[in-house]
Amino acid sequence: MSSPAIPQGATLISTFKRSFVDVPVDAQSDNAISTTEFLEAAESLTTMFDALGSVAFSPVKSDMLGNVKKIRDRQLAAPAESETLQALVLNELKSKSHKATEGLVWLVRGLDFTCIGLSQNLAKASEELADSFRGAYGATLKPHHGMLVKPVFSAAMSACPYRKDFYPKLGADQDAVTTELGAYLAALEKIVGILKEFQSRKEAKW
Repeated sequence: MSSPAIPQGATLISTFKRSFVDVPVDAQSDNAISTTEFLEAAESLTTMFDALGSVAFSPVKSDMLGNVKKIRDRQLAAPAESETLQALVLNELKSKSHKATEGLVWLVRGLDFTCIGLSQNLAKASEELADSFRGAYGATLKPHHGMLVKPVFSAAMSACPYRKDFYPKLGADQDAVTTELGAYLAALEKIVGILKEFQSRKEAKW
């Protein structure tokens, strides 16, 4: 897993095909989230694991991309019913299938894990990434993982780089990195919150 190349004067986030800052959320329509842009942003986020620089994060990345594929497959199969994530879920459940719906549940957990880990690390300048991600894992994915999966994720936490090595991989201008990452994580946190609330509803369960 090689760290992505970042052009001079840019940050890793500015190279993303789609940022969560740019994912449309329709506040007038129960916070409906546009499916295409959301999936592009989720795919872009997985390059962050390359910046973490450890093969231990490969399972985390492949798991998230696998769930993106499940959702996109449903979108391609029924595009008119899948313009927003909420519509995709409700229409898939009507068809007595829940493959993409379950994929979204797991994808949201993975995004929540990443968001909490990075947000906590950004807020605590003295904390190492391994500690931030361990805390995030315990709050998000760990309760849903079985005995075989937990050691894989524990290995990933232990393989986190030191913060002094990680943040320069996000861009040379550390002020720009901090500003952009903060805005990005705030947008991601908002979207994760909307989706968790939606997924807690009776009509979104299978």
